[in-house]
Amino acid sequence: MAEQPPKRSETRIRDVTYLDGIPIRPVYGPAELAGFDHARDLGEPGQYPFTRGIHPHMYRARVWTMRQYIGFGTPRETNARFKYLMARGQDALNVAFDLPTQLGLDSDDPRAEGEVGRVGMAVDSLLDMEEAFDGIPADGVSISFTINSMAAFIQAMFLVVAEKQGVAWDRVVTTPQNDILKEFVARGTWVYPVDPSLRLVCDIAEFCARHAPKVNPISVCGYHIREAGCTPAQEMAYGLAMVAAYTDLLIRRGLAVDDFAPRLSFNFTCWGRLFEEVAKFRAGRRLYARLMKERFGAKNPRSMMFRSLIGGGGSAFTVQEPENNIVRGAYLALAAALSGAQTMALPTYDEAYTIPSPKAQLLALRTMQICAEETGVADTVDPLAGSYFVEALTNEMEGKIREEMATVDRMGGVIEAVKSGALQAEVARQAYRFEQQLLSGEYPKVAVNRHVAPDAEPEASRSLELYAFDPRVGEAQVGKLVRLRRERDGAAVGRALARLRDGARGTENLMPAILEAVRAYATLGEMAGALREVWGEHKEPLVF
Repeated sequence: MAEQPPKRSETRIRDVTYLDGIPIRPVYGPAELAGFDHARDLGEPGQYPFTRGIHPHMYRARVWTMRQYIGFGTPRETNARFKYLMARGQDALNVAFDLPTQLGLDSDDPRAEGEVGRVGMAVDSLLDMEEAFDGIPADGVSISFTINSMAAFIQAMFLVVAEKQGVAWDRVVTTPQNDILKEFVARGTWVYPVDPSLRLVCDIAEFCARHAPKVNPISVCGYHIREAGCTPAQEMAYGLAMVAAYTDLLIRRGLAVDDFAPRLSFNFTCWGRLFEEVAKFRAGRRLYARLMKERFGAKNPRSMMFRSLIGGGGSAFTVQEPENNIVRGAYLALAAALSGAQTMALPTYDEAYTIPSPKAQLLALRTMQICAEETGVADTVDPLAGSYFVEALTNEMEGKIREEMATVDRMGGVIEAVKSGALQAEVARQAYRFEQQLLSGEYPKVAVNRHVAPDAEPEASRSLELYAFDPRVGEAQVGKLVRLRRERDGAAVGRALARLRDGARGTENLMPAILEAVRAYATLGEMAGALREVWGEHKEPLVF
């Protein structure tokens, strides 16, 4: 009797489904790309529909801008950290403001107690912006401001800083985030009701299009919505719906789309599965190009370019075994590079615990520099193009994004969805679903739900350099406010604030009135308060 071959053990193929519900097959081949049209779906780098990236040579001509998120304590402390990182190769700034500043409260406002300088730089007046950018030429570095409801005031302060440095406005390159719809959905630093908030967003965009043409007046920020819990397709869909809403409003003001769209930009996150993120950005670039060309009639190709800051998502990092976050940061940088980022920012490995230490910020900067200069990922344009898997996944992701955009339309459009709270409710539902996936282990996280060490180090004994918040920061800011109010021309401040109130009651662009108040050294709280008197405050809708 012939000997039987050994019985092979049964092979089990594990199931994989991405966050947006896209099932992933073990092997991809030509069948997945039946009907694929090179010109329609892919094109050439730097050409419509920009699937492969918005520049023909991408990183062979210039690698991504490195723009770490920085801001804490007083303006002088933040200025020192700016210079520390710039001396080590960082070529752009991304400014973090404390909560009172983001909410239009002066440091001596009782509601600001304990928060002055805690999670960002405190700014009460033009004086603080002058200190923050002391020794940094207003036309020498691209500066992003993570500020939304107060964006008009901060942008105006920086334009006056440029004036005082003798720098013409047409040489100023700043990016106020100025995406208030996202704030209502995810981040929470809204102040005024939705309609006047949108008016301020458009006032900045209209004013800058005419007087400061290199300012990027709106950076649509899917990042924070993703951090709040939505899926990658929802992040892109909500971002595209919001940029369409802002574009509609600006066109209604009489601007041509090509007058402002080349300066629109995006801030998106990048964490999770690498190929899912790459497909999200490739599909998003293609959809945005079509949106601007087909819906809004853009003629200038620059109006169709999805210019993106891709920031590694801080929610990808963990408090468990925090050094693992250094490794995660390297993979995030790789994913952002393969996604075609124009600008990159990474969270620091200690961010789950504290305001970043200088060591952690330098490590994040070095991670981006090593990725750009040592790995070879920047050596050719869109190196994943033509991959059966990546092209098929890009097509599937486009379909998911379109479905989510259609859902927003059924809510009445993104502005109505924000006013009713329907969009906020959807993000909250998805955040709950994700938390369940994390708790069950369906979504893998090493040292959290996979490979958890039985002798895990207690949190209290981890060797991290914790930021020591100094309550004297608040005292210093209050002291500076007292001196400012004593020494400035009070009558000029009063006239400027009266003009601002009158303007808010009408329909004129408020930026000239804001600039007058800033030049008179009106405080942020005084200017924001003038608008509160006229517009009131937003009341968040309750949705169950």
